[in-house]
Amino acid sequence: MNRFLSNATNKIDAKGRVSVPSAFRAVLARNGTEELYACQDFVFPAISMAGPEMLDRFEKMISTLDPFSEKANRMSLVIHGGGVFMKLDAEGRVLVTDFIREFTGITDRVTFAGRGDHFQLWEPGAFEAMQARSRSQDFRAAERPT
Repeated sequence: MNRFLSNATNKIDAKGRVSVPSAFRAVLARNGTEELYACQDFVFPAISMAGPEMLDRFEKMISTLDPFSEKANRMSLVIHGGGVFMKLDAEGRVLVTDFIREFTGITDRVTFAGRGDHFQLWEPGAFEAMQARSRSQDFRAAERPT
């Protein structure tokens, strides 16, 4: 498997670390990812994580914009000012830093949510509420011709 799929909730240990689900670690290993880029999501109260290619993708988008435009500067502020590099420890854990806690509201547990080419860290209650809200949407209605 080469995509981040499904979700899992894990407890944060006394040292502030949480185990990344084994299925997600397998995708990272398959992709040869040794360092994670983590950034604040544009829409959700979540932290998006993937290898450095995610940062490369965002920077390519920014480079297509006028570097002095408000849009380019807003994107850079989120991508660069709201992003950090992180590493998994030898046991496949990531440190849940203040950067993560303050943006997401995470306290003692983390929900990992697969998003295809990346995964996200969520406060479990916020994830459950967003999942319920998303399921209540009628996606087919948006596809119907008028």
